[in-house]
Amino acid sequence: MIVDAQGRRFRNLRVSLTAACNYACGYCVPDGKRLQAARHELSAAALLKATRMLIDLAGVEKLRITGGEPLLSPKFDAFLPAAMALPLKDVAVTTNGQLLARKADLIKAAGLKRINVSLDTLDAGRFRHIARSGDLATVLAGIDAMLDAGLKVKVNMVPMRTANADQILPMLDYCLGRGIELRYIELMNMGHLRYGGQYRRDFIGMDDLLDAIGERHEFTRTDAPYDSTSVRYEVPGRGYFGIIANESEPFCSACTRLRLSSNGRLYGCLSNANSHDVSALLEAPEQQARDGLKQVLAAALQDKRSAFTGEVTVMKFIGG
Repeated sequence: MIVDAQGRRFRNLRVSLTAACNYACGYCVPDGKRLQAARHELSAAALLKATRMLIDLAGVEKLRITGGEPLLSPKFDAFLPAAMALPLKDVAVTTNGQLLARKADLIKAAGLKRINVSLDTLDAGRFRHIARSGDLATVLAGIDAMLDAGLKVKVNMVPMRTANADQILPMLDYCLGRGIELRYIELMNMGHLRYGGQYRRDFIGMDDLLDAIGERHEFTRTDAPYDSTSVRYEVPGRGYFGIIANESEPFCSACTRLRLSSNGRLYGCLSNANSHDVSALLEAPEQQARDGLKQVLAAALQDKRSAFTGEVTVMKFIGG
C-alpha cells in the first residue's frame, strides 16, 4: 500500500467517463460553450481495467462515476453494471440529472444505491441562466425517479452571490422535505475563475451559509468520516445538510481522492496541475502495467498539497 508522510493513501477513485457535458455552467466554463469529449478518450473496457488495477494496487475502496456528464456518454450503460460487480465498498454517480429519467431503469437494474445530482436553483429561469441549457422540470422528475427507485439522493449546490444566493434556503427546504441531503459546495478557485473578478464577486463562505440557514433552522454539527470532504450538520427531526468548505475549512490533510480522466490521466490533487498518463500502461503486458502503475501512483500521491490553493485545471475534465 502506498502511503505518504501525512498518512494519506488513495481510497476514493473518481472516474470521468467523458469530458463532454450538455450544460455550460458559468463556474465551469467561461464562454458558454459546452465541453466536448476529450481527444483519445478511453473505452469503457479500458476504464474498467484501470479501475480494477487501482483497486488492487492502491487499495481503492470507493468509486464515483463522473464526467463531464456521465449519463451523456455511451460508455455509461456498460460501465455502471460492470462497476457494480467490482470488489468495492461503495459506488456512486454524480450527474446534472438531465438524463436521469431516461436512464432510471438501467440505474435501478444495476443495483446502484447512491446518486448525487448537481442542482443550483429551483427557479426555472435562473436554472437556464446558470446552466445555459437544460430544463429544471426534467431534472426534478429525474430526482423523483431515483427516490421512487429507492436510491439515496444527495443534491450538490454551488451558492453564488450574483446568481443564486436567494436559493440557499429554498433548496434546503426542498431537500429536507424529500429526505435528500443537500451539500453546499463553496465556489472553487479553479480553471477560468483563477483570473478576473468572478470568483471574488461570487464566493460565499461557510460562515455566511450557516448564518443564512440559521435564520430559519436550528442545526448542530455532526461527526463525519475521517476523509470526508463535507462538514455535516443535522436539522433535528428534519434531516441533514453538508458544506464542502474548500476555502473555509480545507480537508487536504485527510484527502484520499484519486481522479482518472476520460483520456487516461491520473490526478492526485486538485491544487496541482500535474497529471500522469496511464493510457499506454493499460495496453502493456500485465506485470509491466502493474509495475508502471505503482510508480505512477507514488508520483500522484506526491502531488498532493497540504492545503487547497486552487489551480488552472478545468474541473469538468477530471470529474469534478
